[in-house]
Amino acid sequence: MSQSDFYALGKVVKTPSRKLDVFPKPEGVQTVVMESDEVTSVCPITGQPDWETVIIEYEPDQLCIESKSLKLYFWSFRNEGVFCEALAAQIAQDVGEACRPHHCKVTVIQKPRGGITIRATAYYQREKVSEEER
Repeated sequence: MSQSDFYALGKVVKTPSRKLDVFPKPEGVQTVVMESDEVTSVCPITGQPDWETVIIEYEPDQLCIESKSLKLYFWSFRNEGVFCEALAAQIAQDVGEACRPHHCKVTVIQKPRGGITIRATAYYQREKVSEEER
C-alpha cells in the first residue's frame, strides 16, 4: 500500500471524518485492541458534554483499522448528540463495515455525570458466507 491509498495517513487533515482507513492484516495477527480515553460527545437531550473511553477489540479477517483515521473518526462525535449506548452500537457497526472482522466488541465507558458511570457494550458479528455464495 502507498500513502495515496489512505484518506488520512501521511496527509494534513484538519476536520473530523467518518471514513475509517484500513490496511492488510499482517501475518500472524489474531486480535487487535484499540483504546482511547479522549472521545467526547454531547447529551442529545441537554447538550451537556460527555467524555468517554472507547475500547475496540476485534479479530481481523483480512483488514485492520488505521489509527490516524480512527482519531479523526472519534473527533466526528465531538459535537454530536448521542447516548452512550448508541455510540457503542454505531462504532461497532462502522468498524464492522470498514474492515469486515470475524467479530468486534466495542465498549464505551462514559465518565461519571451526576455520580453515574455508564458502560455500554455492542458487538459486530459478520454473517457467515456459505460455500455456495462464495
